[in-house]
Amino acid sequence: MLTIRHSSMEDLPQMLDIYATARAFMAAHGNPRQWGNRHWPPEELLKTDIARQRSYVCVLDAGTPQERVVGTFCMMVGPHAEPCYDRITDGQWPAIAALGEEQGNTYGVVHRLAGDGSVPGIGTACLNWALEQCGHIRIDTHPDNIPMQHLLAKLGYERAGIIHVEEDNDPRYAYEKFV
Repeated sequence: MLTIRHSSMEDLPQMLDIYATARAFMAAHGNPRQWGNRHWPPEELLKTDIARQRSYVCVLDAGTPQERVVGTFCMMVGPHAEPCYDRITDGQWPAIAALGEEQGNTYGVVHRLAGDGSVPGIGTACLNWALEQCGHIRIDTHPDNIPMQHLLAKLGYERAGIIHVEEDNDPRYAYEKFV
């Protein structure tokens, strides 16, 4: 059984291993630039996320001797949770059209979602959990990250447009789902 909980500093070694596995997977599947050329995410950012209580791990068999971390992600919630999402091109956020500017711009954002590859459905479990927490999720992914684009489409996320992150000049496809 999969359980989501806040990450702790004790989880950091497993998280670093998971991100190394994810970088190798992305490179092998036509997406070497999203994280690979920058060794993303940096350890200091992960430590900051843990300290700010916005880092999560997906745990298999929690509370048993076989317990192990199999996935990880960052989630922030609030008005304008991700400032770079305030500027979207080639589209618009569907929630703003449906809910209005103020309510449409209060959401959760998921970043740095990765699994270790040992358990199918980590991405689905993490994204479904995140949506259950706040009812409105925005997420972005690199145009070369076809597996993530397929996952988001399968889960009913709507492609909203293009955003740009501070870390590099590559555009990101922006997606949104709200209930």
